[in-house]
Amino acid sequence: MRGKFITFEGIDGAGKSTHIEWVAGRLRARPGIPAVVTTREPGGTPLGEDLRQLLLHRKMHLETEALLMFAARREHIAEVIAPALARGEWVISDRFTDATFAYQGGGRGLPRQRLEVLEDWVQDGLQPDLTLLFDVPLETASERLAGAREPDKFEAESRAFFQRTRDEYLRRAAAAPGRFRVIDATRSIEAIREELGQIIATL
Repeated sequence: MRGKFITFEGIDGAGKSTHIEWVAGRLRARPGIPAVVTTREPGGTPLGEDLRQLLLHRKMHLETEALLMFAARREHIAEVIAPALARGEWVISDRFTDATFAYQGGGRGLPRQRLEVLEDWVQDGLQPDLTLLFDVPLETASERLAGAREPDKFEAESRAFFQRTRDEYLRRAAAAPGRFRVIDATRSIEAIREELGQIIATL
């Protein structure tokens, strides 16, 4: 029996990564799930992690950036995600293709149609069973990121960039309400986890 594929999404500073291991722990405690794999994008494989360093820190042409994102994703699917799902394991990924549509599409302005071509080719129909979109106003995200560490090239982008990125995330959520759950991430950790527990209990 195929496992479930869950993705966590949101702009930088939304706080999504705070909850990934908590959700994984809840799922690992559930009878009938053989294993839960946590992973991330870009990354998730040795090659993907090498590409991550380039993508987060090296300036490059927009189309090169998108192609490298999908190259890392193809390796991720082939080496980690698809085999785990085939074994009946559940996979939780910190970002997946929605992030590319939001950042390279919404934020950077790459035409959506080009990303859709790459999505069809690289994923061969694979989509998450559930996408948790952590949503916060830009002011909240900026406050959380301030002084945390040296920002990567995405975290250092302008307010206008992040507004476009957030808008594209919300557009995609509205277009696929059966897959997305939009989480108000301005609330306390306890309140968010109560909602997350209710959501994953239905899977």
